[in-house]
Amino acid sequence: SIYSARRPLLARTHIQGRVYNFLERPTGWECFVYHFAVFLIVLVCLIFSVLSTIEQYVALATGTLFWMEIVLVVFFGTEYVVRLWSAGCRSKYVGIWGRLRFARKPISIIDLIVVVASMVVLCVGSKGQVFATSAIRGIRFLQILRMLHVDRQGGTWRLLGSVVFIHRQELITTLYIGFLGLIFSSYFVYLAEKDAVNESGQVEFGSYADALWWGVVTVTTIGYGDKVPQTWVGKTIASCFSVFAISFFALPAGILGSGFALKVQQKQRQKHFNRQIPAAASLIQTAWRCYAAENPDSSTWKIYVRKPSRNHALLSPSPKPKKSAMVKKKKFKLDKDNGVSPGEKALVVPHITCDPVAEDRRPEPFSVDGYDSTVKKSPTLLEVSTAHFMRTNSFAEDLDLDGEALLTPITHVSQ
Repeated sequence: SIYSARRPLLARTHIQGRVYNFLERPTGWECFVYHFAVFLIVLVCLIFSVLSTIEQYVALATGTLFWMEIVLVVFFGTEYVVRLWSAGCRSKYVGIWGRLRFARKPISIIDLIVVVASMVVLCVGSKGQVFATSAIRGIRFLQILRMLHVDRQGGTWRLLGSVVFIHRQELITTLYIGFLGLIFSSYFVYLAEKDAVNESGQVEFGSYADALWWGVVTVTTIGYGDKVPQTWVGKTIASCFSVFAISFFALPAGILGSGFALKVQQKQRQKHFNRQIPAAASLIQTAWRCYAAENPDSSTWKIYVRKPSRNHALLSPSPKPKKSAMVKKKKFKLDKDNGVSPGEKALVVPHITCDPVAEDRRPEPFSVDGYDSTVKKSPTLLEVSTAHFMRTNSFAEDLDLDGEALLTPITHVSQ
């Protein structure tokens, strides 16, 4: 059959999907253990790379790092091929062009660069001295990009970008004012200190670039101490500049901190809301099933009619005695036909009233589809009187007051 012929393809797609979710969409403790182990291996390799630059640890770190690099190159190369193969479970990565689209992703390009750089380092080295050649010393630091392997989905960068984008106006304002303060204060310090000589007989602020360097070191609260104002005018300007500029350059840290806190709180609230969606949907479905089982009507809305007003009842002419007697006879006959004995109390069936004023307003009568043709349709069915709303009340309050006073729901089709 067709299903039997396509069964191997479906099984292969299922395996690809599981591998893809394990590598690209990690969930569960198995994925956590795997990716955490990869992170530890990369971290240990980075530590040995740092130790290989220290003379007293070169002999120990180089030999160990050589075998670790071989293991990591084989591991990351195999993982790259597996990722490329498993991406075929998604429709946009199917085929050769789909694989190329997957390989053009930034994180895939970084993985490929790291693997190629590690292979170059291993191939050029001889007798285990992989870092002896000065030409490839810079290539080995491309292996620092392996740390990006931990966050393949880019959630950290998206979170940072969203916080910066939300608070971009505040950040731009504070940085702009702080930058203006840095430029003007550095220039004033340069004017005050350009001819001042220190104890060793050298001019510390010989150029405006030296003053800018001093200003950056001051506002960032680093304070190297390589350049110090010598005159009282320069010291006064530096004091005012430190109080003013440091306060503005410290504001972005507080803005980003509060933005991160609000973003995390928003994510927690959204996660709690997403957990409530299935329960709410199940409750709505259950309520609808109960309603459909108890009230099997052809419509799903409530039908409302106008209550008869007292003024209209008083103005209507009183019926004649003969006509009322005939109505009583017909009513008794109808009760007898319905199986009601003369001694029993007959079921009171409410009637839909008709408003002549509203009938003149409505040129066409309203008809309800789905009801029996023998049932009389009232022209005022589903008619709701127009409420005159006052400006002092809200729209919801007026609806509640007028709805309770004028409308009565029909609970049965016979009404």
